[in-house]
Amino acid sequence: MRIDILTLFPEMFDGPFDVSMIKRAQERKLVEIHIHNIRDYSTDKHHRVDDYAYGPGAGMVMMIQPIADLIEKLKSERHYDEIIFTTPDGTMFNQKIANNLSLKGNIIILCGHYKGIDQRLREKYFTMELSVGDYVLTGGELASMIISDAVIRLIPGVLNDETSALSDSFQDNLLSPPVYTRPEVYDGVKVPSILLSGNDRAIEEWRYEQALEKTRRLRPDLLKEE
Repeated sequence: MRIDILTLFPEMFDGPFDVSMIKRAQERKLVEIHIHNIRDYSTDKHHRVDDYAYGPGAGMVMMIQPIADLIEKLKSERHYDEIIFTTPDGTMFNQKIANNLSLKGNIIILCGHYKGIDQRLREKYFTMELSVGDYVLTGGELASMIISDAVIRLIPGVLNDETSALSDSFQDNLLSPPVYTRPEVYDGVKVPSILLSGNDRAIEEWRYEQALEKTRRLRPDLLKEE
């Protein structure tokens, strides 16, 4: 997989993709992450990347020219399966979308800023518009990191145990069940006896029941999506 991230602040990506599983995924050639500075493509002599919006009201809009030129350059070099815009008014990003994106080959993510981008750009280039929550960030950089991280960990070979992702929260619209580790007794509380039984089938049934109960209690909205 190749992920091209278009940003006004490339320095924000120094670090997040250079540690842990994401770093190993790049070292194993399972994913390529390329960060592009939108300012480098501005034809304005001062490298401006924002302009006033038509109509009254405060707030600037990202300029069309540098974004369009950068996207056209990338598209001339390879095919992209999805071109994504991070925006508060986009579709809420979730595990189902992450699963789907993990099967793609090449993805572009534009990090939104200011009041966003011209509607004509949205309609011409973008195949997906994603939000990571009902709140507004100073920019789409953090959102692009979240989306990338959630997608990359699903690529075969990234996790040491590929079956681990199957039991994550939000797979099958359920929260994950409680987990336990050593010692067997901590602060007077024992690990549930079923987990020590050695009966794999019974343990899986217990985990499902626990996940279902937890979801009903904490996120009943997930069950309505089934």
